Amino acid sequence: MAAAAEQESRDQVVSLRGKVCLVTGASSGIGAGTAKLFARLGARLALNGRNEEKLRETALACQELPDQKPLLVPGDLTDESVVRRVVEQTVTHFGRLDVLVNSGGILAMGTMENTSLEDFDRVMNINVRAQFYLTHLAVPHLIQTKGNIVNVSSVNGQRSFPGVLAYCMSKAALDQMTRCAALELASKEVRVNAVCPGVIVTEVHRRAGLNEEQYAQFLQRTQHTHALGRPGTADEVAGMIAFLASDAASFMTGVTVPVDGGRHAMCPR
Repeated sequence: MAAAAEQESRDQVVSLRGKVCLVTGASSGIGAGTAKLFARLGARLALNGRNEEKLRETALACQELPDQKPLLVPGDLTDESVVRRVVEQTVTHFGRLDVLVNSGGILAMGTMENTSLEDFDRVMNINVRAQFYLTHLAVPHLIQTKGNIVNVSSVNGQRSFPGVLAYCMSKAALDQMTRCAALELASKEVRVNAVCPGVIVTEVHRRAGLNEEQYAQFLQRTQHTHALGRPGTADEVAGMIAFLASDAASFMTGVTVPVDGGRHAMCPR
């Protein structure tokens, strides 16, 4: 009961009622958690993801509320025609766009010595190029509504970690895109912010190649690598995304907010 009351109190402070929100990467993880929270907060949703079956599962969870039926625009955002279709169908269907959440992305293992050019291009194309092009196409519509953008970056963009070189580079680029776009669009009253999660319990690490034993050990290490001594959840990141997307954050732009249990502040001893 206490948890439900706390959730209701948070929902009253942060509202997205009536806002048209496009969420990418909504078939799983942080993107799916964000879509479900946005639905509870009254948003009208357009959802993109590569896994159409999982995307439909997210949509069904969002439809638990009356009159809430998300528009699904599945597809791989490395395909430029898909990016154009996502924006066009969203605006055609709803007549406007208020919020863009760039949550799509991948994690890939690799060092300077063993990351192939193919793997590097794959990470940068998904984590940076696709985000740039989608934002580029969405901005004219966001200017009309004085809307905002929330990018899903990572603590890896703020701190350096070995073994995930291309991923760290991609998130540093996304952080810089966030700040530059925020300055460029401020005069047009479009806000641009980012969340920077630490280790979050999703499928992203398994997809990057960790087996169950390795993943369990990785999560166990958060007792030492994160000040709060645990990994985070997709819902915890979604809460910050919703705050930044809402009018409650009306005087915030150009920020890259850690949602990482204190990992960004940790120093080895």
